[in-house]
Amino acid sequence: MSYKIIGKYIKELSFSIPNTKTFYLLSKDIEKYKINIDIKSNKVKQNIIEVLTSLNLTTTKNDSDTINAKVVFATVVELTDEKINKEQLEQIVLIEVPSQIYSELRKIFVSLFENSGFRDVKISKNVDFQNLYNTRKIQ
Repeated sequence: MSYKIIGKYIKELSFSIPNTKTFYLLSKDIEKYKINIDIKSNKVKQNIIEVLTSLNLTTTKNDSDTINAKVVFATVVELTDEKINKEQLEQIVLIEVPSQIYSELRKIFVSLFENSGFRDVKISKNVDFQNLYNTRKIQ
């Protein structure tokens, strides 16, 4: 392993239900929503990077009365090998770090819904970040 996680925190958190109708119709209108996973990184210092992994509930239809839910989870990573190449760095940022922190991110995201009265929130417990990376490389 050519990195170590030295810190984790919630960088951004937003959750809103615009009205009572939206709250009560969520289970009926769930097909209007999808969950997106996004991963970005920023160089902090010479061998320190911040990996931002986000879960975002988005609507598939243009409707102002939709639930907004987004969590951006920041992971601060120290690169322990100075001779790391670009592909190795991509794999750390896009596969290894998200795979390590996904269960925490998912727990935060699910708790937003559970604490707002929604039960049986069904969000994948596992995400195959290796497969997502491979698919992205092909495109």
